[in-house]
Amino acid sequence: MPLPSNNAPAFNPLVGDLSAPPIPSVFAWGRAYQGGAGPLIDLSQAAPGYPPHPDMLAWLAEAAGSTAYSGYGPIEGEPALRTAYAEHMTSIYGAPFGPANVHITAGANQGFMCVAMALAGHGDRIALPCPFYFNHDTTLAMLGIETVPVHCDPEQGFLPDMASVKAALALGVKALVIITPNNPTGAIYPADVLRELYRLCREAGTWLVLDETYRDFLIDASVKPHDLFDQPDWQDGLIQLYSFSKSFCIPGHRMAAITAGPHVVAQVLKVMDNLQICPPRAPQAALAKAIPALGSWREANRLEILRRADALRTAFSSLLTWRLDSLGAYFAFARHPFGDLPSAVVAEALAKQAGVLCVPGSYFGPGQDHYLRLAFANADVETIARLPERLAGFDPRESA
Repeated sequence: MPLPSNNAPAFNPLVGDLSAPPIPSVFAWGRAYQGGAGPLIDLSQAAPGYPPHPDMLAWLAEAAGSTAYSGYGPIEGEPALRTAYAEHMTSIYGAPFGPANVHITAGANQGFMCVAMALAGHGDRIALPCPFYFNHDTTLAMLGIETVPVHCDPEQGFLPDMASVKAALALGVKALVIITPNNPTGAIYPADVLRELYRLCREAGTWLVLDETYRDFLIDASVKPHDLFDQPDWQDGLIQLYSFSKSFCIPGHRMAAITAGPHVVAQVLKVMDNLQICPPRAPQAALAKAIPALGSWREANRLEILRRADALRTAFSSLLTWRLDSLGAYFAFARHPFGDLPSAVVAEALAKQAGVLCVPGSYFGPGQDHYLRLAFANADVETIARLPERLAGFDPRESA
């Protein structure tokens, strides 16, 4: 790529100073793999490794080919989808939800950006547990919002240290953002921990933003994830994010939902009108049908992801020097055995030498260089079982 000339106009430094998106760089390492260890094992991007349901594809095709969905739609999303999702939320949490509590967005990243812009402005602060999801951090950076890191102890399952939470809240952060099940660690936050985080945020006058993108892959689907929506004041302190991408295998169609009080939805609407005007309409129409119709299929996929998690746990149990410090839903955070060697060096060598594609821990914040993120939902059980033979003899220093 040619460099700009000396007299070229300047970029916004809040964007220009950001690193390039991390996933394409990881894919580039995979393209450099020569195949010597066998087929590439892709544990990089969080995407389901199985196709959408045939009915979902048919509904998408029908809606995409209809003139009914060719024009602009409501900024908040299609009424049919907002109603179907509100009813689905009630079935999960046992609390009453209506369409007015739901705003549809073009993916959870856009949902997060909408929420961040609605809550905070240039010079404000938002707290993120560290390790954090890199797109959350870069979104805040380009908006001029400071990320305040909250320490998470690997010895405590990467749950937030409450003293660190209190210190962040004391700085006057506009929001505390929690991802459960977590990206990148896979950590699942117990209900009592979430309840305490909500209490601390309410006392501080801070929003709790709860990203539950991977909610549908919890171990026990019969137990609701938490009781925060039972709190009588939840609409004044809680905002939830959710993605349809994983459960319905449609990440390319970019569909997500914000659940919040109607007054929050009204603020998000202002942001969304300037970002996209309305979410994509055809996938909304398909999802409105799929939510009530594909429950059994989604449950089968949940069980398959649990099998893949068990396979990964078994694979690492046979490795003497590698360690899984956390595992859940879609992700595992694996501690590599190469001392202070940067995780990016380890991950690049792992891709090029052993044909295993994963994301360096350093991409998820400071102090994470001992880790690699494994997105195991991409690989089936048989593929995961081949990891020990790839990792046992691997040494990134041999390529130096």
